[in-house]
Amino acid sequence: MQKTDTRAAEAEPGVAVPAATADGPAGGRRPLPWPLLFGPAVLAGPVLLLLVRWLDEPAMQAWRTVCLAIVVQALPFLLLGTALSGAINAFVPARVFSRVLPRRPVLAVPVAGVAGAVLPGCECASVPVANSLIRRGVTPAAAFTFLLSAPAINPVVLTATAVAFPGSPAMVLARLLASLATAAVMGWLWLWLGREEWLRPAVRHTGHQPGNSRWTEFRLGFQHDFLHAGGFLVVGAMAAATFNVAVPRSVLDTFSGSPWLSVLFLAGLAIVLAVCSEADAFVAASLSGFSPTARLAFMVVGPMVDLKLIALQAGTFGRAFAARFSAATTVVAVLCSSLIGGVLL
Repeated sequence: MQKTDTRAAEAEPGVAVPAATADGPAGGRRPLPWPLLFGPAVLAGPVLLLLVRWLDEPAMQAWRTVCLAIVVQALPFLLLGTALSGAINAFVPARVFSRVLPRRPVLAVPVAGVAGAVLPGCECASVPVANSLIRRGVTPAAAFTFLLSAPAINPVVLTATAVAFPGSPAMVLARLLASLATAAVMGWLWLWLGREEWLRPAVRHTGHQPGNSRWTEFRLGFQHDFLHAGGFLVVGAMAAATFNVAVPRSVLDTFSGSPWLSVLFLAGLAIVLAVCSEADAFVAASLSGFSPTARLAFMVVGPMVDLKLIALQAGTFGRAFAARFSAATTVVAVLCSSLIGGVLL
């Protein structure tokens, strides 16, 4: 006779009894092997030890020093700039700009450029502001001029540049003139070559909306701009510190030894790093291996053309506009920086 399972025999009819499996008793699981439990704990010690020793290396100490110095120097100006930008967005109606601009587009372009020097704003906020101005009747050429000049030559940015380059007022003047010239030239180029089919403004709102609290709009705008720009500041500071520590001197000599290569290299670096305009002067000052003209190009190109601005322009005005406008702005900014930097610096 076959031996029967005692549990099966004792079970009531119609009641299923789980059978034992290879994993252990019925309904249970095999316990994890002890190496899987104690392995991470044993390995964590050597990993942490190697990490601490690596952080104590002279190169890493220099990296931390450069990165922290850039962030600490730039943070007050970033805080002030985003606060002023949020206040303008919440308390200044967009119709003010359309009233103060001349009716003739050729004259409205330089006036819009000068208005950007008076009214601070970050580059992220300038795109929706320009879109709102166009929807409220401002000529696109003047709106684009303001879009380029406001984040590049406002008082906060110029003050930060003076602090980053102490004893060098020529650098502040060169940045003002090169940025203003770039913005005006781009406005006039739009009057001459711009086409309406390239421009497809999205339906967005900027500024105060009736029925909403202005202080709430200011708080939300300031919070968004500061956190957004602060993140790019930290990334830019880390990239600049890595650039200063990790890139061999021979590579820097290859670019810094040639006037044109150094200008083009830092212009491309500004596009990739996408540092906020209130902080880019401190990053440029840390690139001491390059000529003053090349560092000027970094500060002129960055607030006007970078990866986040290209994405914002494409989403607001269309990809056709963003591709043409960004490429043309880069060329004009490099030429203006080279010409003005060659004369003043």
